[in-house]
Amino acid sequence: MAGRHGMIWRLSGALLLALAAASPSRGETHCRQIEFEENSYAVCSLDPRQTSIELHWRNGEGAPHRSFSALAGALADEGAELSFAMNGGMFQTDFTPVGLHVERGVELRPLNRYDPPAELRPVPNFYKKPNGVFFVTPTGAGVVTSEQYRSQSPEVLHATQSGPMLVIEGDLHPALIEGSRDRTWRTGVGVSDDGLVHFAISLAHVNFHDFARLFRDGLASDNALFLDGGRGTGLYAPELGRNDFSWHGGFGPIIGAVQR
Repeated sequence: MAGRHGMIWRLSGALLLALAAASPSRGETHCRQIEFEENSYAVCSLDPRQTSIELHWRNGEGAPHRSFSALAGALADEGAELSFAMNGGMFQTDFTPVGLHVERGVELRPLNRYDPPAELRPVPNFYKKPNGVFFVTPTGAGVVTSEQYRSQSPEVLHATQSGPMLVIEGDLHPALIEGSRDRTWRTGVGVSDDGLVHFAISLAHVNFHDFARLFRDGLASDNALFLDGGRGTGLYAPELGRNDFSWHGGFGPIIGAVQR
């Protein structure tokens, strides 16, 4: 089936799991377009033991990169190459991350444990507890709730906080509603038992419940985190011909696979 960005693989759950288990080789980002339960996605899988997965926010002058192209250019100036990128979590109007942001072992923004103001309704997605953290360590990567991250205090190289969690220890977030009409573009990240990190962006509008099932039942990720939705989503995947821009005027934190 030809999709807007190329060929889409229509896969059964079993075949999708087998595909997810295929480890990318060193420095490789395995991106493909798939259909899972009648919804279409672009999925990029990386092995953090073989590929450098990094968080980026500001350039050398202290200004937000805002675009994948700007980040790619900044890395090229360092002699590095950006092979994959995705919006890395929610941000404020000045592109400052809403929650935790760690780059190269340096915490640039602290863990956000606050609740939203009582008058703020509906509750923004970030504050639909439990929210969570995606992090990279010297030996791998993980997704945990924010409270688990706080209690474990892992030694991280890179980390970003967003919300809500999609999958928590194999269970869908309790607030996710099957058949919900709240549908939009969505991005997220999950980690499967084999240690692979799976980034996904929907190619059309999906609800939270269906998106969470992609990670749990399609990508074998017992823990997965929502990154953002609507106009804040974006993917940089040259092999899929994708270099998206944000309708918010740019991205705040950006997750990237970097070859140095």
